[in-house]
Amino acid sequence: MESKNVLVVTELFLPTKGGTAVWFDEVYRRLGGKDIHVVTADVAGAKEYDDAHPNSIHRVDLKRVPWLRPESLGIYVKLFAKAVSICFKHKIDAIHAGRVLPEGLVSWLVGKLFFKPVVIYAHGEEITTWRQPAKFKAMCFAYRHADKIIANSDFTKNELLKLNIDNQKIKLISPGVNIDRFKPGLPFGDLHQQINLNKEQQLILSVGRLSRRKGFDQVIKALPALIEAGIEVQYAIIGIGEDEQYLRDLAQKNGVSDRVHLLGHVDMDDLPRWYNACDVFAMPNREINGDTEGFGMVFLEAAACGKPVISGSSGGTGSAVLDRVTGLRVDGSSIESVIKALKELFSDEKFRQDLGREAYDRAHKRYSWEYVAKLTSEEV
Repeated sequence: MESKNVLVVTELFLPTKGGTAVWFDEVYRRLGGKDIHVVTADVAGAKEYDDAHPNSIHRVDLKRVPWLRPESLGIYVKLFAKAVSICFKHKIDAIHAGRVLPEGLVSWLVGKLFFKPVVIYAHGEEITTWRQPAKFKAMCFAYRHADKIIANSDFTKNELLKLNIDNQKIKLISPGVNIDRFKPGLPFGDLHQQINLNKEQQLILSVGRLSRRKGFDQVIKALPALIEAGIEVQYAIIGIGEDEQYLRDLAQKNGVSDRVHLLGHVDMDDLPRWYNACDVFAMPNREINGDTEGFGMVFLEAAACGKPVISGSSGGTGSAVLDRVTGLRVDGSSIESVIKALKELFSDEKFRQDLGREAYDRAHKRYSWEYVAKLTSEEV
């Protein structure tokens, strides 16, 4: 791919945790070297991380100031000032914004000043949840004035169309997965020992922020029915978040505390091994007050490891999971649907293997970071 001079404005970037931060890091390190300038938040461990990064990383203190109105005003000013400084000092061909607000609005203004095209990423949940009048108006303005919008799923594209965004400027590019890191055949015996999983038991895995819409509570509620049906399982959850105590209490209430393991953050090298260690990956997401899953990169990570998945049917998971091809999509708000899907997978080993094999093939063909970077380079 031809190297491009791109200014990337994104609050989320590694070493910040999260799928969006991984997405931008993986793509832009493949699009170029020091000619890619990334303006992002200053976080713990940033200096050590940036020293080894192929791109030019510019860190800004993006903490909100409680007495400002709005609290995010300082963030807009700091991002704008840094972006303008970079455009004065370096040749920039295009500006990419990690989200519509604040990054998209800042990028539009900088693009106007320097006559540069602006690309804004759309993730889905911001469109369905940002309904405060001023914020919604600013979001629509930024989207409509962008030169291009990268939508992460068909769901997100449809939400953009509902805002009367020009269909011609919307490009569908989903995030990807590191197929060299997430792969089958990794050792996991010590992980089974860590949670005392015996040979007669199977493992359900979830990875993600511990928030209600992810559906981890539905899996916990499903465990007693699986056990009653003679399916011996344990459940491991990787992630942190506001629902940690709720999930612990729920496991105790359902009499499965000894089978539910909240692992918090795990070592980066161990995450692919945990996918290998499980029999089924489950995140039966659902919509709560407009908040929904825009895509679901964790489904691709499981797929790259050859694992069948269970996702919810809300949001953009249909782009990440093909129902009854690479996994099962269910009504995440229905505990009966979650139980039925888990029973089906655990009762049919061949079906599980077929789904896992199709998921693996699809991840390699369409979702490697090299492939995603190539698609992105075409939009610069």
